[in-house]
Amino acid sequence: MSAFGFRSAARTHVGHIRGLNEDSFLERPDLGLWAIADGLGGHDFGDHASRLLTARLGELPPAPDAPALARWVQAELDHCHDELRRFAGPGRACGSTVVVLLVFEEHFAGLWVGDSRLYRLRGGRLEQLSRDHSMVQELIERGELSADAARSHPLRHQITRAVGVGERPEVGVVQDRLAADDLFLLCSDGLTGELEDAEIEAVLRAPDLQAAAEELLARTLAREARDNLTLILVRCEEAAGHELDTTAPRAQEP
Repeated sequence: MSAFGFRSAARTHVGHIRGLNEDSFLERPDLGLWAIADGLGGHDFGDHASRLLTARLGELPPAPDAPALARWVQAELDHCHDELRRFAGPGRACGSTVVVLLVFEEHFAGLWVGDSRLYRLRGGRLEQLSRDHSMVQELIERGELSADAARSHPLRHQITRAVGVGERPEVGVVQDRLAADDLFLLCSDGLTGELEDAEIEAVLRAPDLQAAAEELLARTLAREARDNLTLILVRCEEAAGHELDTTAPRAQEP
């Protein structure tokens, strides 16, 4: 029996430049699973790739324990990678980034491929839990580029791993114990490409979850919003009677 319950709020928008929203999201609190997939712009069928990922993750059954849940998600990402490779065929690419938040009893895990991100606000401090699989991140880690310079670098959109493109990617994983009032943010790079982490942190300190989600969307759209943007906020709350929130599953409308 979990000591925590969970509430979430999600928003998605095509942005000001693109004609098609290739992002997709999934909220499955009954499984302890939330996900965002960002189809690769400039490739074939990015919207198909992102929707395949969230649809397949949404079909997973309830897991008996935390290791099984993480194992099943990683296996599903592998299956989606192979299916998208077959769908695209020779000389074409059909892929997506993905970020997933899993919760089970008193623990959570974040899994990701690409540059869609997972953050946690704890004690008023925002921390990026995921590490971008991107060219600029590799330059930063080699000491060849500052984080500030990375925001305007010409390679800032070039990712090094994606589900459905190239060799089967290694999935990034982070895990830790939950704490009451933890607030998680999953987002595509359409959000982080426009807003600084300090600005995101200030918005997430607001007590109203829906209002915070709306404010992040509004602030992004007040900028250039050159890309599709999607976000999910998930708040961990001490559950009355230690009952896990089993709100009906919700997925993005096609």
